[in-house]
Amino acid sequence: MGVSSSLLPREVLGEYQELTFLSKQEILLAYKRFGELLPKEERVNACSARVPKSKILTLPELRANPFQHRICQVFSTSEDRDDSMSFEDFLDMLSAFSDSATLDIKSFYAFRIFDFNDDGILDRKDLEKLVNCLTGQGEESPLSDAEMEQLIRNILEESDIDKDGTINLSEFQHVVSRSPDFVSSFKIVL
Repeated sequence: MGVSSSLLPREVLGEYQELTFLSKQEILLAYKRFGELLPKEERVNACSARVPKSKILTLPELRANPFQHRICQVFSTSEDRDDSMSFEDFLDMLSAFSDSATLDIKSFYAFRIFDFNDDGILDRKDLEKLVNCLTGQGEESPLSDAEMEQLIRNILEESDIDKDGTINLSEFQHVVSRSPDFVSSFKIVL
């Protein structure tokens, strides 16, 4: 049987509603789904448990996402750096991907996900990894070196406002603000 809402105290539920873009029903459903990822004996303490990355990646919403590993890295607060998730990490992830999240929140997290080396900018290496993820390729891109270079040059020409050869968060958010399809493509539905 699933995790009941009675295990999530009312005051905690209220706090989660205040701190996320999720409704009460969405939080309760998230709690149930999070609990289902835990072994039965840990479900009673779902709020204080951590779900391993391998279990998080079994969620249908992440299974086919080319950025699944980066999503876990970005939202995990694990001190062990194993990309496991607490219930609050899980809620943060669902909140950022929800229909109710603002464009600023969605673009902030998308930027963090695309910043593969976590240096606060999207450089040529990040952009190359981004293109490879989007084209379904690992180390071997379907693009020739010349095609990849041209594509990166085009991306930078469009996005690099200060012409420093990288894209910072502000530049990324500027580009996203002109892309109406971005919001609808950046979501996970419960």
